[in-house]
Amino acid sequence: MKNHRYCVIMCGGVGSRFWPFSRNDRPKQFLDFFGTGRSLLQMTVDRILPLIPAENIILVTNSSYAGIIREQLPEIRESNILLEPARRNTAPCICWAAHHILALDPEASIVTLPSDHLILKEEEFRAVLEEGIRFVEGNNSLLTIGLRPLSPHTGYGYIQIGAPVEDFPGICKVKSFTEKPDLELAKVFLESGEFFWNSGMFLWRADNILKAFGRYAPEISGIFDAGKGLYATPDETRFIEKVFSSAPSISIDYAIMEKADNVFVKTADIGWSDLGSWKALYETSPRNQDGNVTQGCKVLAHQCRDTVFAVTGDKIIVAAGLDGYIVAENDNALLIYPIGEEQKIRQVVNDVRERFGEGYV
Repeated sequence: MKNHRYCVIMCGGVGSRFWPFSRNDRPKQFLDFFGTGRSLLQMTVDRILPLIPAENIILVTNSSYAGIIREQLPEIRESNILLEPARRNTAPCICWAAHHILALDPEASIVTLPSDHLILKEEEFRAVLEEGIRFVEGNNSLLTIGLRPLSPHTGYGYIQIGAPVEDFPGICKVKSFTEKPDLELAKVFLESGEFFWNSGMFLWRADNILKAFGRYAPEISGIFDAGKGLYATPDETRFIEKVFSSAPSISIDYAIMEKADNVFVKTADIGWSDLGSWKALYETSPRNQDGNVTQGCKVLAHQCRDTVFAVTGDKIIVAAGLDGYIVAENDNALLIYPIGEEQKIRQVVNDVRERFGEGYV
């Protein structure tokens, strides 16, 4: 019997908030952050394989990362690696992948995942996805995974839950989305018990998400609808190379999820971090008695507290008097920056690019 369940893993981002570890030629999803011998992308695939077979896993990435993908995931066949000729955020990526899968299987349901998350409770994660897949298979619904907030975090989007769905515990109608609130509003959200972090993980049937694109994002739908009959054929690549760059750069949240009236959320506790920044890595890593995190390097730290040390190669770091800093080095770049101001690192990367060139980012 054909397995109609597919997984799309989005792995084309540059991870600029993790500079200088994450670089344009090898961004964070391809790095082994925890010394396990597996990159974040490989861990994502390992995590989903008990639920969805390798032949039904589709990777969507930038064309410049084709070689790294094949090196790290030889078990994924080449036809399942969709190479974007330009970066256009998550909505065009998801629309293309849905068309590709629908051409392979008109009954397909899809789990859509980022490639760079940390999930500690893997069995619970798969149980959440299993129930979510059953829900979307039988409903014209778009489902997102909402995670119970552990703090009034201002770097995440929030989902407000509405009425629960009968026969599907933990699945509720979405009442509202809020993008990255300020601290006071985030505190209100946390205290209310009605708001959950938006994980960026989604489930839907291929036909239903494409209907949603047609209704809510016709400027994207029209571009990819023009390729019907070409998807999953030798002509697909040529078509995508021709049209992909004309798609607007927009997230799936803005394009579809915040507009659609058939959006639901499955609430979950899966030991999740989006690993979106040095602070997120600090919060999820083991710390010594001084609160310091050492990532794969030798450190002599005197009177240093709550600091991340991360360098490549056989180097020794000697530091004194640092309190709440990032000390990170990779290749030709060294970052020494307050953890509390890490949201500025993206701008730092832009400044480095403008002043010193692409070779440093």
